Amino acid sequence: MMERAAYTGMQMPTKLADQAPSVEKLSDYDMENMTTYWRMLDAAREGADWREVSKIVLSIDPDEDPERARRAYDSHLARARWLADSGYKQLLRPIS
Repeated sequence: MMERAAYTGMQMPTKLADQAPSVEKLSDYDMENMTTYWRMLDAAREGADWREVSKIVLSIDPDEDPERARRAYDSHLARARWLADSGYKQLLRPIS
């Protein structure tokens, strides 16, 4: 079973959207939810069940709202994978 990660100094999100952004640009939402994205990637790598991840990481009970939980899980995991694959490069650009 997954355990909640210890606070790592990054700001924890106050409210997660039901759908993560899907644009090819980092957003304020992404910056506020980096910890969530990394936790999603860790859980996927460990083979955690999506229902457990939804409940623990996204705070959405899949038994109460399975469609919302699955939609949030899928979109946040897709966003996390985009960040890990290519979106992170935008973090390396100098601020103008």
